[in-house]
Amino acid sequence: MPKYLIEREIPGAGNLSKADLQTISQTSCGVLQKMGPQIQWLQSYVTGDKVYCVYIAPNEEMIREHAQQGGFPANRISEIKSVIDPTTAEQSAVSSQRSASS
Repeated sequence: MPKYLIEREIPGAGNLSKADLQTISQTSCGVLQKMGPQIQWLQSYVTGDKVYCVYIAPNEEMIREHAQQGGFPANRISEIKSVIDPTTAEQSAVSSQRSASS
């Protein structure tokens, strides 16, 4: 199932209180529960004026439907094609070393 990164423009997001964030989370979870198991919220990152959310869903339309039902902006939705981290570099180095010694 595809994974998506949603960019939500929310002025002052970084200044939201824990209670505000909890309320937003509860609203999101309530909508997700109504929509069924095909759409899942993995996590979100709150910055100064934006919130970046990672979701699993069958398509972008379902992401937009969740945003509409929850009253959240969904300014940009991008399908995640790959995930990399520091171990990605290590895997390449190990693969290169194995190839060189063969």
